Amino acid sequence: MAGQFSQFKFQPFVMQALADLKFTQPTPVQQKVIPLIMKGKSVVGQSQTGSGKTHAFLLPLFSQLDVNNPNVQVVITTPSRELAYQIYNAAKQINQFAKPQWTIHNYVGGTDKQQQIDQLQRRSPQVVIGTPGRILDLVKSNALDIHEATRFVIDEADMTLDMGFLNQVDQIAAYFPENLQMLVFSATIPQGLRPFLKKYMGNPEIEEIPTETVINPNVENWLMSTKGRDKNDLVYRLLTMGDPYLALVFANTRDRAEELYNFLLGQGLKVALIHGGLEPRARKRVMRQIHNLDLQYIVATDLAARGIDIEGVSLVINDDIPTDLEYFVHRVGRTGRAKMHGTAITLYVPAEEELVEKLEQRGIKFVPKAIKDGRVVTTHDRNRRKGFKYRQAELDTTLKGYVKKQKRKVKPGYKKKIKRRIKQDEIQKRRQEQRHEFLKGKRQRQRQHRIERQKQRQGN
Repeated sequence: MAGQFSQFKFQPFVMQALADLKFTQPTPVQQKVIPLIMKGKSVVGQSQTGSGKTHAFLLPLFSQLDVNNPNVQVVITTPSRELAYQIYNAAKQINQFAKPQWTIHNYVGGTDKQQQIDQLQRRSPQVVIGTPGRILDLVKSNALDIHEATRFVIDEADMTLDMGFLNQVDQIAAYFPENLQMLVFSATIPQGLRPFLKKYMGNPEIEEIPTETVINPNVENWLMSTKGRDKNDLVYRLLTMGDPYLALVFANTRDRAEELYNFLLGQGLKVALIHGGLEPRARKRVMRQIHNLDLQYIVATDLAARGIDIEGVSLVINDDIPTDLEYFVHRVGRTGRAKMHGTAITLYVPAEEELVEKLEQRGIKFVPKAIKDGRVVTTHDRNRRKGFKYRQAELDTTLKGYVKKQKRKVKPGYKKKIKRRIKQDEIQKRRQEQRHEFLKGKRQRQRQHRIERQKQRQGN
């Protein structure tokens, strides 16, 4: 029936896997792309984190695997090891209900390549999942034969582009036969991705799932102005006011993440740090500590928002609004999962007002909050001033009196005098704003200098 997985006519073992997951209704992205994949069409699915796109391609692909073909039939690339493991685990969950089971191999960097080559000599997988670099390496070594595979999935294509892996994906694609079904999934379709799509897919039909359909209603978005307060202290207070099951703090840069991490560590919190510069062994150790609930607080860059699946996050704090607004949805999407309630707190400064408005235009509703008497309270809407901002700018208290005075005198040229006075006032305000920005930049440089000196002392 419409709106149910039964409409797709999957193999019985796939339906068993869905029952085991307690999935009853397809998500919007699944509803749109599964019928196209089942028909053998190439698809570009534009959809955000948490929209169910992993199962949007795994379910139809597993349902169409050829039991009589022992060779590689499907290749799935994804830009991070953590994402590769997520997809691999999801594939294994489906595979456990198949009789006989398919051979699925996961190939990522930081693992034993020679062991993988030895494994491939014994048996070829039918489903390959991994990062582009390692898959390409095995293909070039003539250990992994993919020339008969007819389905190629590129997951998180925009992230693949951002991390510089698109060229490797391009090289992998060159090994496939001409009758290739290509499935590309991406949160955004940046301009740099389009030449690649055109090369292999002509003018593909892009199935776009609006952001509004994947913003989790279980997440309450709080907006909090920093008002010149020390952000390190503010983040610490927000983390320790309640008792979050697991809290994620997102920073825009690696340096800022490290600064926050060191500060929170100095406050005695059990905190983890995750960013793209971590060695594979260190990242595995951190992830193990998180899954074992040894740590309650995590500071991360946006790699974690796109590349790591952490269960049980009840609180997300955005230390800054991300430069690329698409990452906002990915960050907030870390909480409120599995029908649990979540809270996302976004800190902002007046200079980021335009970014806040752009997020609101995308359907994100903020609740204004402030800290008062040691607790978080709902405060006034920051837009309340918008109705009289313009009048206030023209009729400043001093200027208002000046205008009335000039009008009373009714002397020739009084209008020019008023305009000149208003212009002088505007110039003065701009200078004040410039000075404010200069001082803000100076404080940031001083703070960065202190961090560098601290690192030098630690190095010695």
